Amino acid sequence: MAKAPRVLGIVLAGGEGKRLMPLTGDRAKPAVPFGGSYRLIDFVLSNLVNAGYRNLCVLTQYKSHSLDRHVTLTWRMSTLLGNFVTCVPAQQRLGPQWYQGSADAIYQSMNLINDHKPDVIVVFGADHVYRMDASQMVQAHLERGNGVTVAGIRVPRVEATEFGVIKTGPDGHSIEEFLEKPADPPGLPDSPDETFASMGNYVFSADVLVEALRKDAANPASRHDMGGDIVPMLVAEGKAGVYDFKDNDVPGALDRDRSYWRDVGSLDSYHEAHMDLVSIQPVFNLYNSDWPIFTSHPQLPGAKFTDDATVGESIVCQGSIVSGATVEHSVLGSNVIVSAGAFIERAVIMDNCKIGANAVLKNVILDKNVIVPDGVEIGVDPDHDRERGFTVSKGGVTVLGKGQVIDPPKAAAPSDESEDEVAKA
Repeated sequence: MAKAPRVLGIVLAGGEGKRLMPLTGDRAKPAVPFGGSYRLIDFVLSNLVNAGYRNLCVLTQYKSHSLDRHVTLTWRMSTLLGNFVTCVPAQQRLGPQWYQGSADAIYQSMNLINDHKPDVIVVFGADHVYRMDASQMVQAHLERGNGVTVAGIRVPRVEATEFGVIKTGPDGHSIEEFLEKPADPPGLPDSPDETFASMGNYVFSADVLVEALRKDAANPASRHDMGGDIVPMLVAEGKAGVYDFKDNDVPGALDRDRSYWRDVGSLDSYHEAHMDLVSIQPVFNLYNSDWPIFTSHPQLPGAKFTDDATVGESIVCQGSIVSGATVEHSVLGSNVIVSAGAFIERAVIMDNCKIGANAVLKNVILDKNVIVPDGVEIGVDPDHDRERGFTVSKGGVTVLGKGQVIDPPKAAAPSDESEDEVAKA
């Protein structure tokens, strides 16, 4: 029997996430909560662990405290079996500079590769929502003898101008060109109206990656980026292939959520991805016990609904109480309290928020620890939201940062008639 390859997983989790502000005002992008119970990084780590890869290094940089804490407390593997998930911060091992790009992050962490001595290195991003069996991609990589294999997702050509796009050879799996946001994306040999967009997930033969990183580090003109520099270098050398995400068969996947992948890099896509979770037949099914998404859960009782509360097509997490309110098509995190008469629709509400009586929330994202006073309306009038200092996305979603203070509604000024009545009294 052939010996199984030794695989090291490297998760790139240093993303600053500027387009997700204010959600990234106090945390790295991979640490942003998602789906009520999870952090974004839980998806990639669950995919790799479920695939059998349990030697994982998470490279961090920006605002990494909450990310480090989450990984350390949640992702505890069996040391008896030599398994580990460990955060690796920028350490300036090669000089007085922080990571200059994703490729430089790995180059500056070359000690991880030297210590582990892998045959294959799986390099995945940390801020996408999806399920994927990485072992199937590794197998395809080994069978085709590639130096690098890039995960590609099929997207309509007309929608691909905002992605890194893969032009394949006639065989459909070798890469002829790697194009950054092309005006005219190339079609696929078997589907001319579709093209491959890069998912930001790569499988490398270890020796090929190490040599490419050394060449890149010596190139002063390089941006030191995995997708922008390393992959095009290997494409030019004829060592690159694409793995069709459509071929990935995840246990328990439904027809509706098979091949689901969402880049939640903007506030609108983050909000839309949450809406994908909550329908009766969700676009992305969190309830797949054959391929679970792992995380740590707070020690709280189950959610409670009182006083004729109405909750439809929503996820409500532990410790939350909805009392005499209406919640529709929303995701509520842990320990959220919703008071009587409140109306919540298409909302993402994170842990420890308090929603006052008769408040109205529509198309909103509330980060943790936000207190909404009685009678306040958010998301109803985007212009008014902007006047109050709230962030409003291009798609009209109102977003409040962690612990952001909301002023109570102003009392209506008395009318002339009421003033006359007071004077008479």
